[in-house]
Amino acid sequence: MAINAIKAASQPQTFLGVDNEGRANALTTKGNPSCHIVLRGGSKGPNYGTDDVREAREMLAAAGLKPAIMTDCSHANSAKDPGKQPAVFEEVVRQSLTDFSVIGAMVESNLQAGNQPFPQPIENLKYGVSITDGCIDWATTEAMILKGHADMEPLFR
Repeated sequence: MAINAIKAASQPQTFLGVDNEGRANALTTKGNPSCHIVLRGGSKGPNYGTDDVREAREMLAAAGLKPAIMTDCSHANSAKDPGKQPAVFEEVVRQSLTDFSVIGAMVESNLQAGNQPFPQPIENLKYGVSITDGCIDWATTEAMILKGHADMEPLFR
């Protein structure tokens, strides 16, 4: 499905919508030449390993698409455990040193770790804590990114 979505999104599209003056209109896009696939895991578990990335790259190439792969370090790739995101991120960085189809990673991050239920009275909400998915905190995010940068530094010499 992702391959078909990339094919569709990369092509010009015309659809019914609302123009800048609030009128119903046929709107046209030019298509997005920078589409990429996102590996986020699924019902079969994580899909960020070397074999998973190779399979995605081969499927993109077979469809005549640019091999551009981003890995979601959260969701099923971390079994929805925010504490596992740094290990997933480290693996994505390791892969990106030799596999240039790996274009990036996504993390669930906020000022403070965890998440909180919503809706609830605003006075009960904790500042900087997600109201959706569980997140890593800022200190963990910063350390993870700085380590990833240090690991990738040889590519920039």
